[in-house]
Amino acid sequence: MASGMVLSIIIFTVVYVLIATEKMEKTIAVILGAAFMLALRLVPFEKAASAVDLNVIFLLVGMMVCMNVLSRTGFFEWLAVSVAKMTKGSPLRIMLLFILITAVVSAFLDNVTTVILMAPVTILIAQLLEISPVPFLILEAISSNAGGAATLIGDPPNILIGSQTGLSFNDFLFNLAPCIVFVMAVLLLVIYVLFRRGWNVPGQIKARVTEALPRLAIVDGKNMRRALIILAGVLLAFVTHTLTGLEPGIIALCGAMIMVLICGGEIDRDLVHIEWGVIFFFVGLFMLVAGLEHNGVIHFLANQIVAVAGTDAFLLSMIILFSSALFSAVLDNIPFVMAMVPLIKEVIVQLPHEAGSAVSINGLTAQPLWWALALGACLGGNGTLIGASANVVISKISAKNKYPISFMSFTYYGFPLMLLSVVVSAFYIWVRYFLK
Repeated sequence: MASGMVLSIIIFTVVYVLIATEKMEKTIAVILGAAFMLALRLVPFEKAASAVDLNVIFLLVGMMVCMNVLSRTGFFEWLAVSVAKMTKGSPLRIMLLFILITAVVSAFLDNVTTVILMAPVTILIAQLLEISPVPFLILEAISSNAGGAATLIGDPPNILIGSQTGLSFNDFLFNLAPCIVFVMAVLLLVIYVLFRRGWNVPGQIKARVTEALPRLAIVDGKNMRRALIILAGVLLAFVTHTLTGLEPGIIALCGAMIMVLICGGEIDRDLVHIEWGVIFFFVGLFMLVAGLEHNGVIHFLANQIVAVAGTDAFLLSMIILFSSALFSAVLDNIPFVMAMVPLIKEVIVQLPHEAGSAVSINGLTAQPLWWALALGACLGGNGTLIGASANVVISKISAKNKYPISFMSFTYYGFPLMLLSVVVSAFYIWVRYFLK
């Protein structure tokens, strides 16, 4: 190997280890890693800067602003209390419905945002019922990662894949949403079986929830309705963006500005609430991967994968699905996907056109491989506490409320459910794209 290749691999590996072991805050780790790449002249600054995908950055910023405006109206608290009231205070019904709502909401909002909004209400309701919220919170994190896999905007790995490959919102919706419906159906069934005899809450305690008034959770009804209408318009624009030619990032950013304007927000305040650490994490990550690509690391790894799997598209899909799931369980799935996207592009170049109609090769697009990566990365993040950002965030919220979630307690639920969901996904990919 050339010295540049070795050095870039070392830098990337060190950053990965720092992120996985949480020895250093992940944004600091990737920014320093990118700085070392540039300082050692492993990649020209112009190439590193041009690798930063503004479509991804704009999409994240836009959706964060939208969610900040909507959350101030009390919409999410109203939704959670309404659902709890519908269940008549049954912990099992509350768990199943909260899991389902989290999955659906995560399909259209960033999953970190979703768990930030759902967790406090979940803890409140659990306290009213005098039960531990820990199983609820763990399963909500798991369902947020699963639900986020259904659409382009639901989970950062999908945002990265869509932006780097040109796959549209509709492509993700039509190809991944059916799979996630099956995955969630299986997960809900398993959770029902596991927890059907889990709680015995007296009637007088259940009454605390059944007598709650959801409307009291609404802080600003007029702006809530306005924000929901604008959000619906943003989602419609996502669906039709192939007709308008507008990139999802521009749609999200414009929608956010309209929401701030119409709902009486203050742009300085709303920009302050953006998770800037996440944004700069992506900036540094784009630059890191540009260094790997510039030094031939991606091309080398692609050759190794093709050497193992040959040109068998189904075998390649399964290798990508299961390796993505296992790696994403122990490493943050975002840097993993960033490294895998250019690698899969290299693999696709080496696939023969005779691979068959199961693999639709359109330029650098072989769709089953991309769906395998998206499903593996998003669902694999459920394997451990550090596998996905939503897991870490919900554990911090839980610990802040004196309900600590340990690494092993999360893994106890997460890893078996992750394996089950990946097996369901493998079956889906085989039936939909390769069964003849």
